[in-house]
Amino acid sequence: MGTNGSTMLEPLRQGLPPLDPATVSDAASCALPPRYEAVREARQFTRGTLDRWRLDERFDDVCLVVSELVTNALRHGLTTGNGACPAQDPPVRLHLMRWTERLVCAVRDPSHDSPVAGDSEDFSAESGRGLFLVDSFADSWGWHPLGGALNGKVVWALFQVEPVPGRPSACR
Repeated sequence: MGTNGSTMLEPLRQGLPPLDPATVSDAASCALPPRYEAVREARQFTRGTLDRWRLDERFDDVCLVVSELVTNALRHGLTTGNGACPAQDPPVRLHLMRWTERLVCAVRDPSHDSPVAGDSEDFSAESGRGLFLVDSFADSWGWHPLGGALNGKVVWALFQVEPVPGRPSACR
């Protein structure tokens, strides 16, 4: 699950917020299966990771955003134009990265299609509000296509967090 932060960040560098990957203090990653139970697994992974990192104060917001990003990846990122699933293994991966006062949640999927926000005005709709919720609960978010050997894109959300007591603050 957990890996070296700098190595894991290599494919994510382009398009992430202006944070130095070399200064990441904690990083964790998990592969998610191409089925909707993965949303629950992503929430459990996020809860366990944030508990270890002592970031409980933002758990509700982060969990909601992770759920939306993973749901979008499963719903929109796993089929190609002809309806086939890309052969990338794993098809969806969740990355959690912590800097002293910031947390980034990034979800990778094999689609090259840009994320599109639905109509946030229709609150009775059962879908289409995911990116509106991400925008409402995260401090910022964005996406970028992957390059190199990885196909697809990464959609990320950034959260401001309180520094962990007893851990030295890194320069910004």
